[in-house]
Amino acid sequence: MEQETNSEIIKKGRRAKAASFDCASIPTERKNRFLSSLSKALTEEKTAVLAANEKDLERGAKNGLSAALLDRLKLNDKRIEDIALSLTQLADLPDPVGEVLQSWRRPNGLELSKVRVPFGVIGIIYEARPNVTVDSAAICFKTGNACLLRGSSSALDTNLALVKVIRGTLTKEQLPEDAIQLIEDTRRESIVDLLQASSLVDCVIPRGGADLIQFVVRNSVVPVIETGAGNCHLYIDGDADPEMAISICSNAKTQRPSVCNAIETVLVHKEWAARNLKSLVTALQSRGVECRGCEVSRLIADSIKRAEESDWATEYLDLILAVKVVDDVESAIDHINTYGTRHSEAIISSSPKSVEKFFSRVDAAALYHNASTRFTDGFEFGFGAEIDISTQKLHARGPMGLAELTSYKYLVRGHGQVRE
Repeated sequence: MEQETNSEIIKKGRRAKAASFDCASIPTERKNRFLSSLSKALTEEKTAVLAANEKDLERGAKNGLSAALLDRLKLNDKRIEDIALSLTQLADLPDPVGEVLQSWRRPNGLELSKVRVPFGVIGIIYEARPNVTVDSAAICFKTGNACLLRGSSSALDTNLALVKVIRGTLTKEQLPEDAIQLIEDTRRESIVDLLQASSLVDCVIPRGGADLIQFVVRNSVVPVIETGAGNCHLYIDGDADPEMAISICSNAKTQRPSVCNAIETVLVHKEWAARNLKSLVTALQSRGVECRGCEVSRLIADSIKRAEESDWATEYLDLILAVKVVDDVESAIDHINTYGTRHSEAIISSSPKSVEKFFSRVDAAALYHNASTRFTDGFEFGFGAEIDISTQKLHARGPMGLAELTSYKYLVRGHGQVRE
C-alpha cells in the first residue's frame, strides 16, 4: 500500500515523518508556548468550532446515533473551556523528552546514558469524541511526536475546524505545521492504509469501542498500544458497608456512563444481596439505570430484567447494568477474569483477606478497594495528562501520561575505545 503515492495516508505520513525529526528537538519552552497559544486560539475560535459541531450533531441525530454517542460528540462553551484549560495545565507539566533515566561508566571508560526520546509518528484512531482531537495533538506535541489523527465520520466537521485552529497556531508559532495532521478520508479503508504504513508510522493508538480496538489489533503491522475497552466490574463482598457500596456503585455507573471506566456489571455476594440488593436496585433505578440480572438476583428484586449470556461480556456505555449474585470472592474473581477487559475492577469489602485475594488474582490495569472505578484517569492519578487507558501489559499499562508516549535510546561517549 505504501507504493500508492496518491494515498492521503502516504502523502501525510511522509510529511509527518519529516516533521517528526524537527519535533524531537523543539525546546520545552517553545512547546509550552504553543500549548498556551492554542488554548487562547480555541477560546477565540469557539464560535466557528461550535457551528461545525452543530452540523455533526444534526447529521448524527438524523443518522440515528444514540443519546450516549451524541453526548460524546457534543461540544459546548463549557467543554471548550475545559479543553482550553487542559492545554494550559499540560504546558505546566514537566517535559519527559531528554530525561536521563540511567547513566553509568564502564571499566573501559565508556560513559553510557539511557535517555527518553519521542516515538516519532503516532497514529491516533478514534471515534466520536472531538476533544480527543485536541488532547491527542497536544500530548503528542508535548512529547516531541508528530501525529496523524484519524477521527470518525460522525465528527468530521468538528475535527476539521479544530485541526484548522491547531495548524494555524503551529504556523503562528513558527513550528512545523505537518506535526499535526487530520486524515479526512473516513472510509474503513483509510484505517487499513494507516495500519499498513509501517515505514512512516511508529505506533498506533486506537481510542474507541471494543470493535474498533480489535479491528486495529487484528489488521495492524504497525505496533499497537491496545486501549480503552472497559467491561468493568464492581464486586460487593458479604461484609460491605451498604451505604458505601450503594454510593460507589451508583457513582461508578451513573456519573458518566458513556466512558470506559464506568462499571458494566455489579457482582454481589449472596449474603449481602439477601439484605441489601433491593435497596441497591432501587437507588440505581432512581437514576435511570436499567438492571439486567441473573435468576437469583431477579428472585430478590423482581424489577430486574432477565440477563442473557451476552450481557456479561457487553460494554454498554449507557445506563444499563448487569447484576449477578455470587457465592464468594473467588466466584467474583473467576467471573471478572472470564469476562473483563483488564481495565478497571473494584471490590467493596471490610475483609483484608478478600481484598488481598482480589488484588492478587484479578488481571486488570487498575484495581480499587472501596472506591469508584471512575478514578482511572490520567488527571485523577496525578499524571496531569492522558492519551488513553492501556489495557495491555507491554510498554504501558493503565492511564498513559506523557512518559508513556516516549521510548528511550542509549548515548555512548568514549575517547577512542575500540573492541578487542
